[in-house]
This record gives sequence, structure tokens and C-alpha cells, in this order.
Amino acid sequence: MTTATDAAPTDSGQPVLRRNACGRLEWRRPDGAWISGVVPVRAFPIQAPERHISLVGPDGHEVATIDALASLPPPARALIEEALREREFTPVIQRLLEVSSFATPSTWTVETDRGVTRFVLKGEEDIRRLTRDVLLIQDAHGVQYLIRQPRDLDRHSRRLLDRFL
Repeated sequence: MTTATDAAPTDSGQPVLRRNACGRLEWRRPDGAWISGVVPVRAFPIQAPERHISLVGPDGHEVATIDALASLPPPARALIEEALREREFTPVIQRLLEVSSFATPSTWTVETDRGVTRFVLKGEEDIRRLTRDVLLIQDAHGVQYLIRQPRDLDRHSRRLLDRFL
């Protein structure tokens, strides 16, 4: 767990982000007061995951914005990325290993950035093209999976996926 002594410093050497003793993220306002329980929220989690991140206070209102994660000092960036990983769950499909049938519903076995998993695709309408290079697949339980750059998948994965597109 990160403590105040491990917090991300500003140019003045004062931390602006830290984890408190309970593990909650805290943000220091410009007047020096700490707001506990802030939550980072991506404005565009699929199209621009590294840009436009809001820090939302416990009352649900935005307390700060971050234009780009890359602009933060490494300790602050690490705190924000860790908090985002705790909050978000959208596995990225890297390979399609097996599809039970080319008619829906079908069971898909895939390799994601979080490991191998199986899910049921209820219908072809559960595969949505968000942009030319991003597909969003929703399984029967509502879990969403991303495929970035479908053209860059291996040949076997592309052939399986093409049957549903």
C-alpha cells in the first residue's frame, strides 16, 4: 500500500496524490486541503484511454482533470493507473482459440490480456464495431471484451472472427 511518503510530488515537492492508511486515493487541493476517496474516471476509455481523466470526489463531482497520463510524474501516474485497474474490467482479446459453432449462441474460448477464458456469445449483434480498429464484444453475462486492431490478430483468430462479422 502506498503511503503519504510515497505520494507523487508536484514541481514544488509537495505531493498531490497519495493513498491514505485505509488505501483510499487522496488528492490535495490547491489550498492544501486533502480530499479523501477520489476516484479516477476515464472520459473516453476505449478511444483515448490515456487522456482526459477526471478525479471525482466522494460527492460525485469532479475535483480535478488530467489531460494526459503521460504528463504526470511517474509516482502519480502509477497511483492513477492502479486505481483505474481496480475500477475497470474490460479484458482485451489477443487470440481466439476456439468457437463452439458458427451459429449463435456459441461458446468462445479466447486468450485475453488477463488470461484464457470462455464466454457465451448470445447473438451476432453482441459484436459491435466501435471504430475501424476496435470491436466490442459482450458476452451473455454482460462482460465486455475489446479487440483492438482485429486485422493484426493471427490468421486462425481472424478466420473465426470473420464468420461473425
